[in-house]
Amino acid sequence: MTKISDDEMKKTIADFIEMGHVENIVAMFKQDASYYRYTGDLLADERFMVRMGVVLLFEELVVERPEDIAQAIPFLVPLLAEETPLYVLGEVLTVLGIIGNTEAKEYLRRYIDSPDPQLSEIARYYVLCERWD
Repeated sequence: MTKISDDEMKKTIADFIEMGHVENIVAMFKQDASYYRYTGDLLADERFMVRMGVVLLFEELVVERPEDIAQAIPFLVPLLAEETPLYVLGEVLTVLGIIGNTEAKEYLRRYIDSPDPQLSEIARYYVLCERWD
């Protein structure tokens, strides 16, 4: 059996998400939690549909596998750097908000007073959201 590289797997996941097959990716993440390591790269994808699909993926996973989703945090943190485009940063904050644990909220708190009103709004919404605590 041929082993698929990480780059090939990330491309496959992104392509499936773009085609609207998020349910297939949910099943993959449920079966193998090591796929959380791709979260940051998927959110950095230039395709809007891929980034939006990752948000949908996490909305499903928070219901079906809430105990697993925090595994994505270490792969999201590098995207909180200043050079990250704002549109990607907004998606990262949204996924951190969906994760919603104490660690994720600590990262979100850093953006409450962001000069960018959209980032500030996302951070405020999820920090004040009590549905996960």
